[in-house]
Amino acid sequence: MLSRLVNKFKSKKSEKILSSFLSEEKISELESKLGCRITNKNLFIQALVHRSYLEESKESIISNERLEFLGDAVLNLLVADYLYTHFPENDEGFLTKVRARIVNRRVLADAAEALSLVDFIIVGKNLFQSFKNGSRSVLSDAFEAIIGAIYLDSGIEETTKFVNRILIKPITKKDDFLRDENYKSQLLEYAQSKRMENPTYNIVSEEGPQHNRIFTIKVLIGNVEYGTGRGRNKKSAEQDAAKAAMIRLLEEN
Repeated sequence: MLSRLVNKFKSKKSEKILSSFLSEEKISELESKLGCRITNKNLFIQALVHRSYLEESKESIISNERLEFLGDAVLNLLVADYLYTHFPENDEGFLTKVRARIVNRRVLADAAEALSLVDFIIVGKNLFQSFKNGSRSVLSDAFEAIIGAIYLDSGIEETTKFVNRILIKPITKKDDFLRDENYKSQLLEYAQSKRMENPTYNIVSEEGPQHNRIFTIKVLIGNVEYGTGRGRNKKSAEQDAAKAAMIRLLEEN
């Protein structure tokens, strides 16, 4: 009984702290940007609290990571359902590749920017400057957390409308929507088709502070270096290196 009372007190305290982050005017502005009615504003404020804020604060609130986890699962379901319905003739491999193209961090960060989420996200002082200059991972995480908040606040129907309007329709209207941008996969397939060794990726350098790293990676086939790439994480740097390698190989052959 005592533990329940303590948890209830903590919950009430957390709600009070959350409500102090964004004014009613700001919540109304967010509601307009999202195109969704906000009933439980604390859900949406929580969706906007980055863990860097908690690292510098002693306030008893939680970051947006749990909502991000939920939003990621809901987003993958909705995109999978859309592709399954709209591409009835295509196999599982095609559907998986296209879904990965829609839900990748770059696309999600672009969607967050289109909604001006940068004006609402709550970050720590140490992250603030780099975030204002464009922290893509923070934006994409917040976008997924917002999806989680909409799902909990309004249900799957409203979440489907939001994802279709903000993410799926803008992407599927583009002419290059179905173009394969997985350069690592392309490079591996190319190397195997030419009976070359499988590509390997080595880190050349890591630069910048922990929250704003820049990775430089080179790709080799056998002992030959075919390309170098840079990115804010290892995956994007490897993709950039693979793209450079593909360009070189196609030019040489």
